[in-house]
Amino acid sequence: MERTTEDDERLTDPLLEPKPAINGGGGGSNEEEEEVGSLGRRLVEENKKLWVVAGPSICARATSFGATVVSQAFIGHIGATELAAYALVSTVLMRLSVGILVCLMNADYSCLYGST
Repeated sequence: MERTTEDDERLTDPLLEPKPAINGGGGGSNEEEEEVGSLGRRLVEENKKLWVVAGPSICARATSFGATVVSQAFIGHIGATELAAYALVSTVLMRLSVGILVCLMNADYSCLYGST
């Protein structure tokens, strides 16, 4: 395949739009109002993008917590001994899994920075 001039132009295009220069003069002009409006619009756009990424994670955390509460409620109806057993096992398993994940995370960071 041969490269065309159109491909060359696309390769040299900047990835980011240049920021407008801020004039250091006095007197509030229309430029400051436009800049504030632009900031508000950028904040709204960034907030929407953030919720697209974080929304599913928030829902997963809430439903996970809800499943634990519902499980405890149903097991509590069976009996006090069963509820105590569930509380003990769930606590031990949760702490064990968090400990394992932290160890794996630390090992990953150790490998990342080159320590053995």
